[in-house]
Amino acid sequence: MKTESTRGVRKRSAQTIAGLPLFDIAYGPDPDFGETHGTARGIIAIGDEARGWLALGSSARGYVALGGNARGIIALGGKAVGVIALGGLSIGVIALGGLALGAVALGGVAAGGVAVGRLATGLVSADSHRRRSKIE
Repeated sequence: MKTESTRGVRKRSAQTIAGLPLFDIAYGPDPDFGETHGTARGIIAIGDEARGWLALGSSARGYVALGGNARGIIALGGKAVGVIALGGLSIGVIALGGLALGAVALGGVAAGGVAVGRLATGLVSADSHRRRSKIE
């Protein structure tokens, strides 16, 4: 039987670049410091909340962000906001996802300058939902 841990994971690199640790990992609670969740900040940040050049976590912000709520130049996640956004809800210059909003939007529901999807609307759009008339 697996026992549940009440202690989180904290690991940080001694090496720094531009004042940030090379990597920072922070998951779960840390009762010693009164933290209910991990906040990671580094070049590579992995944690409940991650802020870094490469950020991976539930809430991720960085140049490249991967997570449930991702914001960055390249964002991949459930809710993704960025220049290039891929996710369930995607908002960006180039957006790909279930609901995509952007200059170029591809998805189930897509809206933007160029939109392609099941339901698409935009200046230029390709909508697979529109029915074609039968020629008899």
